[in-house]
Amino acid sequence: MDKSLQVTVMYLLTHVGLIFFMYPTEIIESVPIGHWSPILLGFLFHVTLLGIFTKGLSYFKSQNLIDIFLGAGKAFAVILLVPVTFYFLMEIVIMVRAYSEIIKMIFLENTPIWAIIALLLAVTTMISSLGIETVFRTGLLIAVLFLPIFLLVLSISFQNADWRYVFPLMDERAVSLSYVLSRPFLLSLFAFAGGFTFLGFIQPYIPYKRRSVMGASALLLPLFLISVYVPLLTFGQNTVFELQFPFITAIDTVNITWLMFDRVTMFFMITLICFVLLFFSLVMWKATLLIRRALPFIRPIPAKLLLALALFILCLQIPDFKTVEQLLWWNTFLRLYVTIAIPFITLILGIRHHRKGAVFS
Repeated sequence: MDKSLQVTVMYLLTHVGLIFFMYPTEIIESVPIGHWSPILLGFLFHVTLLGIFTKGLSYFKSQNLIDIFLGAGKAFAVILLVPVTFYFLMEIVIMVRAYSEIIKMIFLENTPIWAIIALLLAVTTMISSLGIETVFRTGLLIAVLFLPIFLLVLSISFQNADWRYVFPLMDERAVSLSYVLSRPFLLSLFAFAGGFTFLGFIQPYIPYKRRSVMGASALLLPLFLISVYVPLLTFGQNTVFELQFPFITAIDTVNITWLMFDRVTMFFMITLICFVLLFFSLVMWKATLLIRRALPFIRPIPAKLLLALALFILCLQIPDFKTVEQLLWWNTFLRLYVTIAIPFITLILGIRHHRKGAVFS
């Protein structure tokens, strides 16, 4: 049964959860003028790699990435997939720790950070332990419940916008793409690269059509632009540069008297945290799948509980948000490997598999 709708919804929600926190900060630091340039470049990077990855996967019906790489040799699969496993584990640790800090700053100022981490990991472990089909059905339910709220907040986020701040549109740095190797731009790629790798692991459990996901990717571009330009239009370049979470601060300036919450920010944060929990669950499911293929004697539930405990201990070893940012930077090189090398290798294996099939037939 084709489940393209569930896959498309999950693809969109996991990216939405990553866009509105740290991504605007990195883009605003990348260039002083012409922010559309790094946004468009990052988006093209994302669409290109998504197209290469899904094209490579399309050559293998009902096989996930692990089976595809094992088909090329066990040693080959181990060499390529061990860094992927390590990347997923690092991604959970860094993101859970980062979002715990954000929740503490905005919602739960007096709550110990370990309690927030424990709560995030407990919910993540519970959802992922119910199986990938349940994760996707949960994604569909969350989309029905929270996407209308999310779209409402986006529509009112321009309340305090001053459109004169959109100018000037470009300068030499934006046009020449000289920011490409800068640290802020490379860090911003986590929002483009973090969400689509799950497509390599869900077959044969969740069949989908490639064109559905490729078409849905166009919906992300306005969200990337809004996440950066709403705070820019609200505060101006000089002020927004000093803010740690520009979009959240811009939402905090919106005044809606008829809303059930005192602040629109609360409304928006609850929505995004639901999306982020879905993303964490998906990454934990992928990491457990990889670990259990290497160590098949470990049963699924004990594997997830042990993994959650290990991740909780690792999260507690990170002292502050500056260390989170440093870890996110160190993880950039592993992220580039996973999001660039793995799609190209998948495509090469797919073309080779297709040619072998053609010769055999």
